[in-house]
Amino acid sequence: MFQTEVEFTLPLGYVDTGGTLHRAGVMRRATAADEILPLRDQRVQANPAYLVVILLSRVITHLEGVEEITPRTIEGLFATDLAYLQNLYNQLNGPTGAAEGESVRCPQCQHRFVPEPTYETGSNGLGGSLATPSISS
Repeated sequence: MFQTEVEFTLPLGYVDTGGTLHRAGVMRRATAADEILPLRDQRVQANPAYLVVILLSRVITHLEGVEEITPRTIEGLFATDLAYLQNLYNQLNGPTGAAEGESVRCPQCQHRFVPEPTYETGSNGLGGSLATPSISS
């Protein structure tokens, strides 16, 4: 079955301004707009590393006890939780059906290629999916 959402539990948890710890949440699959529109954001243009903040604020649909997930929410995460969510994002949105090093076929042009490794396998990526272009100054 095609999975569009995944539940998660943050390793450490988000601590809100009142000191409440929030750990359980839900992330949905990214759309093309989720990956393209943040590239227009001035914060991303000024600092490409900010892309992951915008991306995650768009695809995390629920964090227990938090009314709205905003870039400010993501900024407040511990680095451990940010890395966990980047890895989860890449697993949910990366190529499926291929083991590391195995080739996959483009459904449009039928070209075969070996996908780049995800964060989990050592990529130094920005945190977006493999489709997210890097931004160069």
